[in-house]
Amino acid sequence: MKLSICTDAVYRGIPTPEAVRLARENEYDAIEFWSWWDKDLASIREAAEANGVTVATFCTRFVSLVDPDCRSEYIEGLKQSIEAARSVGCVRLITQTGDDRPGVSRELQRQHMIDGLRECVPLLEAAGVTLLVEPLNTAVDHPGYYLSSAEEAFSIVREVGSRKVKVLYDIYHQQITEGDLIRTIRANVEWIGHFHAAGHPGRGELHNGEINYPYVFAAIRETGYQGYVGLEYFGSEPTEAALARALEMTR
Repeated sequence: MKLSICTDAVYRGIPTPEAVRLARENEYDAIEFWSWWDKDLASIREAAEANGVTVATFCTRFVSLVDPDCRSEYIEGLKQSIEAARSVGCVRLITQTGDDRPGVSRELQRQHMIDGLRECVPLLEAAGVTLLVEPLNTAVDHPGYYLSSAEEAFSIVREVGSRKVKVLYDIYHQQITEGDLIRTIRANVEWIGHFHAAGHPGRGELHNGEINYPYVFAAIRETGYQGYVGLEYFGSEPTEAALARALEMTR
């Protein structure tokens, strides 16, 4: 299990190439971010190579997966995102699902998502990229979002049936939505391609709040998970000290 710093959150307001250098100074060898289209990817690649830092993941274009009328726009955005990923040596992309569509049954929206993800699979396989479907909490941060349940997300990716489509399990979001973190992780780890972590309540540092991260991280390690856990929090304490405490939780 390895930690990655979400630079748009932890180092918000700092240019990404500089955040790469800061991550390395704090003994982290991976970063991630949200949008790629507003960033200088060449400078990020140069900074990552110079500092021995991996770009773990970032987001695709924000286009609905539950609306079939947006399908061609989604696929085009995925193609662009794959090219962006290739330019910085990244092999994982995060996708949101879009908002729930009033007047359209959840069953039909679910099927539209599955159909769209299946259409993505040949592109992902050809590029060697894994697409990470992210459920988000609707109670606090993302009201109106379609996919909040991790259990539903796992059922969707299982039905898609490709190892190139997995779930981004956000520990913070799922503590709000469902709880039962460790049992869910153990039961579904083969379909988890990435984790996110933040303290709850408040979405701050990992050591602040009700989630016992050392215990959760130990459980993740015991599953044999080899991927990244992205630190996606908005800090209120000195960054260097908080990042050091997060590293200690993984040891």
